[in-house]
Amino acid sequence: MISDALGAPARVLTAARAHRGLVTLCVTVTTSYGVLFYAFPVLSPAIAADTGWTLTTVTALFSASQVVAGLGSVAVGRWLHRRGPRPVMTAAALVAVPSLAVLASAGDLWLFGAAWLAAGAAMSGLFYPPAFAALTRWYEQGRVRALTALTLVAGLASTVFAPLTAALEQAWGWRGAYLVLAAVLALVVVPLHAFALPPAWSAPVAHGGSGAPGAAVRAVVRGRAFWALTASLALGSLTVYAVVVNLVPLLAARGLDAATAAWALGLGGVGQVLGRLVYAPLERRSAPVPRAVAVLGACAATTLLLALVPGPWAVLMAVAVLAGMARGVLTLLKATAVADRWGTGGYAAISGLMHLPLMLAVALAPWIGAALAGVLGGYPEAFAVLGALAAVGAATALASGPRPRPPPIPPGRGRR
Repeated sequence: MISDALGAPARVLTAARAHRGLVTLCVTVTTSYGVLFYAFPVLSPAIAADTGWTLTTVTALFSASQVVAGLGSVAVGRWLHRRGPRPVMTAAALVAVPSLAVLASAGDLWLFGAAWLAAGAAMSGLFYPPAFAALTRWYEQGRVRALTALTLVAGLASTVFAPLTAALEQAWGWRGAYLVLAAVLALVVVPLHAFALPPAWSAPVAHGGSGAPGAAVRAVVRGRAFWALTASLALGSLTVYAVVVNLVPLLAARGLDAATAAWALGLGGVGQVLGRLVYAPLERRSAPVPRAVAVLGACAATTLLLALVPGPWAVLMAVAVLAGMARGVLTLLKATAVADRWGTGGYAAISGLMHLPLMLAVALAPWIGAALAGVLGGYPEAFAVLGALAAVGAATALASGPRPRPPPIPPGRGRR
């Protein structure tokens, strides 16, 4: 039995069941991201052309789904804390399937938007945050290796599902593509969540008398360290996701053609995988606060390099890889930051609250990046501001550690 920082009992799951859960999540999280996230950029031009709705409107509704996913993370975190991942993630998959079916058949913009909002609610139970909570609880001290394995596999979601979605759209149109993808969720994700995930946490989670996650969790989320960590990770997330979506326009402004800019974006994905591979040794050799400062500093530095380096194209490609590496390390930093500071017993509840502003930052990042470019007169200027925001995040991370305890008062020297 291991007692975590919040005082909740936590017993490591048997190795076989933990590994089965990890393999299951590698399949289901990859599939969920591929179907619910990466299929949309491929299908959005066809949706706009077929329906007559503007691409801006269609994209705004998709962004709204990401906002709903962020808002839902608080409730999902509480449910996870109490019940474990199986019921939460199964229910989310069951919501996602009809949401995509309605999306595929919608002839009205309002129905199309409502379907995306329902899909966003499902995303809050299918994407990284609940999977991170499950692996953190199952693996305890071995969590970094498990989280790295998941993010390496799920990082291939776009590689698998973007060409698959394009092929489906060519064969049956965007509506048919979404119907097939809904069937993939129904046949793969739903049964794996329902039958392959461990049925409950390995040990009961302590609760307060009101049924809330407990007084210790409430004390954490009221503290300075929690809000400093949340603010710093939100600024980092805003920066890296704005960079991803706006990298091609930036490189076009630097004179690169569309094909070369697309290659740079793809190389950034390779860098993301490489960054995740280096996180485990970084985690072993650094304390939580310096590690957070270093990772967010790397996000700031690579974004500023993209803003300041005009070329040549080979240098821009190299910087894109470095930016991808920083983004990959940030993903694992977000996955481990809570457990590093407060243990694993309250991870689901604490991270659920933390992921609300983080997911909102991710949802708004594409628009913020483009809006900054419009206001400031170009993408290099926008990237300079984004890099500065990440630097502010790195500075804020300095306050994300626990306050030092005062030294004990020697006997006979206390107040009388």
